[in-house]
Amino acid sequence: MTDTSPAAAGGTSGRYLPSEEQRRRWRRWRHVKDWISKGSIATFGVGVIVALGLIFVYLFSETLPIFGDPEIRPVSTYAAPGGTDSGRTLHTAMERYQEVAVRFTEEGGVYFFRPGSGELLDEYRLNRPEGVEVRSFDVAEARTRLVGYGLSDGTAIMARHDYDVSYPEGRRAITPSITYPEGEGEPLEVFAEEGLPLDAITVQRGRRGSAVVAANNEAEALRLVMFEEETDFLTGAATVERKIYELPWPEAGVEVTQILLDTTMRNLFVGGADGRLHFFDVSNLNRPELVSSQRAITGEGAEVTAMDFLLGAASMIVGGSDGSVSQWIITRGEDRSRSLTEVRSFDAHAAPISVIAPEHGRKGFATGAEDGTVQLAYATSARTFSRIGLEGADRVDGLAMAPRQDAMLAVGGDGTFHFLAVDNPHPEVSFSALWQKVWYEGRNNPAYVWQSSSATQEFEPKFSLVPLTVGTLKAAFYAMLFSIPIAVLGAIYSAYFMAPKMRQITKPTIEIMEALPTVILGFLAGLWAAPFFERNLPAVFSILIVMPIAMVFAAYFWTRVMPEGIRRLAPAGWEAALLIPVVLLVGWLGVTASPFLELAFFGGDMRQWLTDQGINYDQRNALVVGVAMGFAVIPTIYSISEDAIFNVPKHLTQGSLALGATPWQAMVTVVLLTASPGIFSAIMIGFGRAVGETMIVLMATGNSPVVNFNLFEGMRTLSANIAVEMGEAAVGSTHFRILFLAALVLFLMTFVVNTAAEIVRHRLRKKYSTL
Repeated sequence: MTDTSPAAAGGTSGRYLPSEEQRRRWRRWRHVKDWISKGSIATFGVGVIVALGLIFVYLFSETLPIFGDPEIRPVSTYAAPGGTDSGRTLHTAMERYQEVAVRFTEEGGVYFFRPGSGELLDEYRLNRPEGVEVRSFDVAEARTRLVGYGLSDGTAIMARHDYDVSYPEGRRAITPSITYPEGEGEPLEVFAEEGLPLDAITVQRGRRGSAVVAANNEAEALRLVMFEEETDFLTGAATVERKIYELPWPEAGVEVTQILLDTTMRNLFVGGADGRLHFFDVSNLNRPELVSSQRAITGEGAEVTAMDFLLGAASMIVGGSDGSVSQWIITRGEDRSRSLTEVRSFDAHAAPISVIAPEHGRKGFATGAEDGTVQLAYATSARTFSRIGLEGADRVDGLAMAPRQDAMLAVGGDGTFHFLAVDNPHPEVSFSALWQKVWYEGRNNPAYVWQSSSATQEFEPKFSLVPLTVGTLKAAFYAMLFSIPIAVLGAIYSAYFMAPKMRQITKPTIEIMEALPTVILGFLAGLWAAPFFERNLPAVFSILIVMPIAMVFAAYFWTRVMPEGIRRLAPAGWEAALLIPVVLLVGWLGVTASPFLELAFFGGDMRQWLTDQGINYDQRNALVVGVAMGFAVIPTIYSISEDAIFNVPKHLTQGSLALGATPWQAMVTVVLLTASPGIFSAIMIGFGRAVGETMIVLMATGNSPVVNFNLFEGMRTLSANIAVEMGEAAVGSTHFRILFLAALVLFLMTFVVNTAAEIVRHRLRKKYSTL
């Protein structure tokens, strides 16, 4: 009988030897699997790098447009609508659709025309008496569309250009007209009885009605005429009462060149031929007060040649005979006194400023000078943009910004009109506006402020990224301060001293905490922890201080006082379980004793005591965030640190123990040094997690963008700010793109931290790899 078993065929007992062909097939298959594995790892590794690169490119591409340079481009040039014999142009403006523009002349003519071509659409004639000259002219806040003429006979004319928009047959039609807020077109008496010409004038319209302020330099007379409007709430009938108020002359012997009255009709500003600005408080018209006087223009022959309010009339732009351009606001001193303060200056023209044109919807403006140049600027960002010279013009007599800020209409000294296209979508952004202190309207000092929106159209957006960056670092700092000692020390104990069975329970339990949604932690922190901490502040701090002391005392009592027979009842490595009652007892005692501690040391209210010490306390603050975010970060740091410590080669610890070292000495001198790269990586990964955390800080901080590291105040982080505001930001707007910039800053911050951590980790690994 023939033996056909594998053993007989192969010549060895009980062992099957594959044929050469099988071995070749297996080698080829192994090479294929190796090639697939290497290719997959390389592909996905490169894919991760490419994905990160694409994220960076996308964020950068969305951010880049805000740093572009604006452009002013000439579109068309044409002769003055209405003819050159109609008089010099005093003012020009456009309606929002840029289909109709208006021209006011010194002869009292009003001409409506196409701004792109100069085609005349309609014309009006103001009721200027024969033989009476126009001595002064003024434009009220741009959105009121109100203008005022000061005449040589002591009267004034107020008129407003209006536009009625209709859609006959589905097509937009704009019908321009001239209306008169006061006097039905008849001249209004200001200095008519005295027969004094109006050398300087301003008009304004607000809630109280309309007002005219005029000056006569020869008689040094300054007068305010108020047309107060009242409506009977029963009949709806409107009545207008005319009141005259005499104002003090700013400075004897000095001519008044410019006057401005704000929309509240409480603050009056007068510019003089000596280059000084005078600020009057006219809130009580029966007792007007000259509050302060400041020199705005310096140098020989200094004179205030142009003044106009920015949007909202909270600040004004002043142009001088030296070509200077500056912004001024009202500030309060430490003694609560008010004064005019120059907050910033812009690039000067080479000739005196002749006209200032504010934007209708932003804090930007354009200036024209007597050398025929036009310049764009923006107040908040302190940026001066493109400058353009009007072709063939030796001066700029008129200048108007389109309501949508995308066009300008300029009038040269020869009467020629220039229609200019403007590309300036993001003027609010500059390095100083994003990263330096900015002096905003209504504030007494420069500050870092993030406030992207408000309920009013006159709002000045504040886009400082400093409060958000500081808030991000603040939240991460307190979270790491809470989590690092607990996570690292817990990892040391569980990896080196804990019993294997207890470790099998403890480590998975802590790691599964990482799966807990951060929105739950944020919810608990905001709705439970924050009120609890506020009610039990002494307990919180007493527990933080007493808990480590109680643990040390319990360990001393167990090892030095407790009889050895009792100690043997606890298996080696299970001693940590004995601390559970200690932790619970200290926590219970802290909460129970909190009211007594508050009465004994803080007058019964620790929060009020902190306030009395000058420390602000918010219910949702960095303390709450630090504890809540610390719990979110602890599993990450613990797990990686524990693995790094546990995987230290056993021969290193055994060798140190064999040489006489205690377990603790072996841990400190050998294990920790060897595991230090892994522990450092764990801390940096935890820090990255804390920096990018969104939901916890969103729900537990109060989202107040402040710049401090006060433990008892909240903050707003970059990630939380993006989550809160991205939904309400208009796509493509400056706000929208600055949120992308915040994301880019967050991305770069984590990239830099992780890169630095990797460099340090490699150096630690190289240094201690020889142990």
